[in-house]
Amino acid sequence: MSVRSVRHAGIVVRDAERSLAFYCDLLGLSVEVDQVEHGDFIETVLGLPNVRVRTVKLSAPEGPTLLELLEFEGSERLTDESGDLRRIGPTHSALTVDDLDAIYRRLIGAGVRFVSPPRTSADGRARVAFCADPDGAMLELVEPIGA
Repeated sequence: MSVRSVRHAGIVVRDAERSLAFYCDLLGLSVEVDQVEHGDFIETVLGLPNVRVRTVKLSAPEGPTLLELLEFEGSERLTDESGDLRRIGPTHSALTVDDLDAIYRRLIGAGVRFVSPPRTSADGRARVAFCADPDGAMLELVEPIGA
């Protein structure tokens, strides 16, 4: 029951295409996944009703850690509020974990705030839960399924 690796860092952007030009064309990262997420899973895990978000996962030539760009529909409503997963700039870090349910119970018992209980992702490849660290920084805990 421990963290296995750092999975990704998430950065909310106003314009995904402009950001892709910077991260890919200027910095040399490669697109691994580019998708629009909506529906029950993403609404629940982010705690944001009716949310639609384009998520683009970028990789570097070496290392397993990804950079995730997130462009929320209606980006004109983006805020700088602490703990708002839609604000501009880095918003969360993701950690790959073993036994997410046990970690969730342990952290809840310690008074840690979660957005929602662990949920299985829409593609069925992971169980996910977001929680806040002691300073309010958001962490995404991810347990791969079948790995």
